[in-house]
Formats: sequence, structure tokens, C-alpha cells
Amino acid sequence: MKAFKFGSRTLDLSRPAVMGILNATPDSFSDGGQLYSNGSIDLSKTLQAIETMLADGADIIDIGGESTRPGAKPVSVDQELARVIPIVEAVTSRFDTIISVDTSTAQVINQAAAAGASLINDVRALQREGALQAAVDSGLPVCLMHMQNQPDSMQANPHYQDVVAEVVDFLRQRKQTCLAAGIGPEQLLLDPGFGFGKTLEHNLTLFNGLGQLAAEGHPVLVGVSRKSMIGQLLNSQVDNRLIGSVTMALLAAQRVTEARGSLILRVHDVNETVQALDVWQQSSNKEFGK
Repeated sequence: MKAFKFGSRTLDLSRPAVMGILNATPDSFSDGGQLYSNGSIDLSKTLQAIETMLADGADIIDIGGESTRPGAKPVSVDQELARVIPIVEAVTSRFDTIISVDTSTAQVINQAAAAGASLINDVRALQREGALQAAVDSGLPVCLMHMQNQPDSMQANPHYQDVVAEVVDFLRQRKQTCLAAGIGPEQLLLDPGFGFGKTLEHNLTLFNGLGQLAAEGHPVLVGVSRKSMIGQLLNSQVDNRLIGSVTMALLAAQRVTEARGSLILRVHDVNETVQALDVWQQSSNKEFGK
């Protein structure tokens, strides 16, 4: 059993876990604005969406208040707090689940931790001012992600000599920074950052190198759901990428488990992904995590 502690909760990662995406933003690439009514977050609609994801089998709910799609502009601290904290508080009071907060902002980390969040999921790997200390103070586990440049510029001619080696090296460096600051190795997860400053070729090379990242000894978070890499492979728009997303989730599970690693899949389509993982597990002769 590969147990991972998220605050007061422990999750068994001997089989892939599923993280359901909840974007409390008006402009995220796939589901931006879906939780809005009359220009503001509809909390009732948001809680219904979370209840559905949990009923469908989500192990973690990932709440984000800043769009990080290619070309996205930063939001103010006050905007992000207003989007995220009321949802964290409402989820904490209504559901028994692991809450992840998708943020790079120190103030959001602090307030989300106080409101009941169990994981910090940071696309900037705690590089924004004050974020590292806020993470240390929170005592929560952290997911460190690789991104070349920033969302508003990351797809402007991204370049690597060896994308797998460079991503792994960056995450090792950020890991060492976290360890030096007082975050324990058992509190770290790693995300290669598919689509964040990477071409289709970079993404596919990195995907095929997932075993190398899993060999670092930390749970790997993979987020490919509905992303442009799938759209490029299938020549499909964002609302027609379900099969591609589920297929890549299963391939990620295969690569990471073959490397004896632990995996969390960050997805929009929880029900379909959970069903696919269940079929894979029950039809396989090998045990997960062995």
C-alpha cells in the first residue's frame, strides 16, 4: 500500500487516484465560466458539480481561481481569494474529501489552508514571492509543476535540448529548495506540466518519459485532460476530446505503474476516467503498484 497523507486524510495510491477539476474562473480553456451566473460564481451550481464528481469517484477536488491557459493574464490576489476561499469553506463544511487548491499565491495558500485545504497544487512550483514560506507555514503537501516561462508567454516558441532531462532536473532543483525550507520529502508530488511551455513533440516525448519522473520516488500528477496536445493528435475541438483524454489517462497509468510509481490523474471527465481505470484494473492480471 502506497499511502500519502493530505493533511488529516490519507489516500491509498497503490492504484491511480483521480483528481476532479473545478475551475472557478471565467476564462479557463475548457470549462471557464460554467460555474458563473450574472458575472459571479454560483455557489449552489459549484457544489452540485463537486457532489457529482465525488459521486463519480473523484478522490480529490482541485479548486482553481486563476486561469493558466496559454495566453492567460494574471488575476489580482483579491480576485483569486474571492473565487477560491468561499468554495473551499463550503466544500469543507459539506463534504468529506481531499481539497486541492490550484494556486501560486502566498495569500491564497495561507487562507486556503486555514479554510480546510489539504494540498497545494502550484503550476509555478512555489517560485512566486512568498509562496514557499506560505507552503512551509501551512504544513500541507505540495505538487510542484514544471512550466517554461509564464502562461501569457509559455507557448511562444518553447525550446529544449532534452525535454525529459530538463523537466526532471528542474523538479529536482525545486524539490531541494523545498527540502531546505523544511518541507518533508513525503509531502511532495511532481507534475511534468503537459502543455505548459511545450510543443506537441515535447509533450509526447515527455509523456513517453513518465517512467523517469516516477523513478524520482514521489507521486506523479498527470494533467492532459482535454488539452491542445489531444486536439492536435485528433484534429478535434476542446468539446470533442473525451476519448482522447481517457485514453491518455490510461496510458499514463500504464507508464507510471510499470515504473513502480504512484499516480494522480487530474481530469475534467471523472466518471469516464474512473470507469476506464476500473476496467483496466479488473481486466489486468498484475496488481497495481507492484
